[in-house]
Amino acid sequence: MSALQLLLRLPWLLLISISVLVLIGALALYSASEGSWSPWAERQLLRAAVGTVLLFLTAFIPTRWLYNWSYLGIILIVLFLAALPFIGIGVGATRWITLGPFNFQPSEPAKLAVIVALSRYLSSQTPEQMQSILTYFPVLVFITVPFSLILIQPDLGTSFMLLIGGLAVVFVAGLPRRYVLAVILAFLAGLPILWSQLYNYQKARILTFLNPDTDQLGAGYQIAQSKIALGSGGFFGKGFLMGSQSQLNYLPEKQTDFVFTMIGEEFGFIGNLAVLFTYFIILVSCLLVALRARNRFGQLLCTGISVMLFLYVFVNIGMVTGMLPVVGAPLPLISYGGTAMLTVFIGLGLVVNVAIHQHLHDNDLL
Repeated sequence: MSALQLLLRLPWLLLISISVLVLIGALALYSASEGSWSPWAERQLLRAAVGTVLLFLTAFIPTRWLYNWSYLGIILIVLFLAALPFIGIGVGATRWITLGPFNFQPSEPAKLAVIVALSRYLSSQTPEQMQSILTYFPVLVFITVPFSLILIQPDLGTSFMLLIGGLAVVFVAGLPRRYVLAVILAFLAGLPILWSQLYNYQKARILTFLNPDTDQLGAGYQIAQSKIALGSGGFFGKGFLMGSQSQLNYLPEKQTDFVFTMIGEEFGFIGNLAVLFTYFIILVSCLLVALRARNRFGQLLCTGISVMLFLYVFVNIGMVTGMLPVVGAPLPLISYGGTAMLTVFIGLGLVVNVAIHQHLHDNDLL
């Protein structure tokens, strides 16, 4: 493949949209620290630079290697998750492993590892095999093992994002309708059991979501302040560095989970809409790559990553607007964070990889 052909196959609209979100995130973190690049914005830009390198390294790995190594990825992630109770750190929840100067959160790349492993496994199944229930026992293992390990950390939000992302890949692969109905009924039947196993603070978050006015100075404080900030931004916002809720520190976690609210306060509805439109471009670009791919592995992989990104955005924005309970989900490429941001970069690198090698057929990966 010549250099010109390679450049033409790169999804430039996707790459430009990623750059726009990184820039928006850096400016938002600059504002969150009251007009200073330290401590958040400069670190975020450094992580974005590392993420860009990872994106292109992932993009130029032969797709056959990704296909062959996909099971190794989920095995390593499960080992990290299983080791968390013994070597992990965290206050109230053991979610991180210290690797030198960095803290690594295995639950974030676990979502990506499940999607890659399921794409590999399901792409090798024939339509006849997809009708047999025996085909789905390995699928059950791929999803439930990391799901359970993340759930007991405890991290309810991330575990359910992993579950939904994995099920989306299975559904797109051709899950028969009778099994879809069985999964829905099993989920509904298991809700009372799940509720009984939740921690008190998790129940409080759900109850506060259902009636946020009951405890505005306690469990409902975050959502109340978020709504005030969003509403006060109006249509065009108060201006860069002029958000009173964020600059006076009424808005909690403004650099991570509630960064979308801060953008809304400073740039208004128009600013929020611009962010959402950029995410829309990224999601559509990923799905177009999936449609153009000639191998089933690439199609499932890009679809799964699209769902993962959508869940990140949907859960975060639903949370800060009061449409969903507070679960601690970052806004991809904008919220301050390390593991989640690098995971998104690697996931997008996989999409670029499929775009570059979209001409490959299923037999070329064996």
